[in-house]
Amino acid sequence: MVTRNEIKGELVLRFDGSRPLSAAAVEEIDALCDRAEDHRGPGPVTIHVTGAPPADWAKGLAVGLVSKWERVVRRFERLGRLTAVVASGECAGMALDLLLAADVRIAGPGTTLRLAWAGGGTWPGMTVYRLTKQAGAAGIRRAVLLGTPLDTDRALALDLIDEVSEDPAKTLAELDAVTDGAETAIRRQLIFEAGSTTFEEALGSHLAAADRALRREAKS
Repeated sequence: MVTRNEIKGELVLRFDGSRPLSAAAVEEIDALCDRAEDHRGPGPVTIHVTGAPPADWAKGLAVGLVSKWERVVRRFERLGRLTAVVASGECAGMALDLLLAADVRIAGPGTTLRLAWAGGGTWPGMTVYRLTKQAGAAGIRRAVLLGTPLDTDRALALDLIDEVSEDPAKTLAELDAVTDGAETAIRRQLIFEAGSTTFEEALGSHLAAADRALRREAKS
């Protein structure tokens, strides 16, 4: 019999962002998503991230591998469960990608966020897209154009992180009681769609979600 604690342990990953992008990194996140989909239930899928890639991380990198990484981060971002990322230290490259894709974002004191550098400028991957969508062009212009790091105060002001904590375990424990994964995924999708659809276009999806909630309430 698989216990709740065993499942919870399988859904926690410590990710080293100081490595160059590799197939192994893609497989790590893919495997975590596989485990999350196998173990449906409440509570978050958690990744602890830290590190920035070395200066020559993009040497010899093929765009095909970049595409695979972007797709697996998108898979994590749309996972049918609540996701949480805890960042510490310098957070760039793959570590920043994962942080920006999470539902709940916690940073340790002294954490800094920055874009990785490659080809004479900041890396123009989907990190730029997420930063702009989430914080607005004005808020992240210097970070994208100049590589200016974002400290925790700035990241909080831009809503890129939710809290700064020396004890993230407390917040993570509170997430164990969150609604089940399927309901989380529905509400996340409504958030995603709100920025690109009109009220009339969105109404049907919201009514369908409300009807689902009412049916579940009647059965409880």
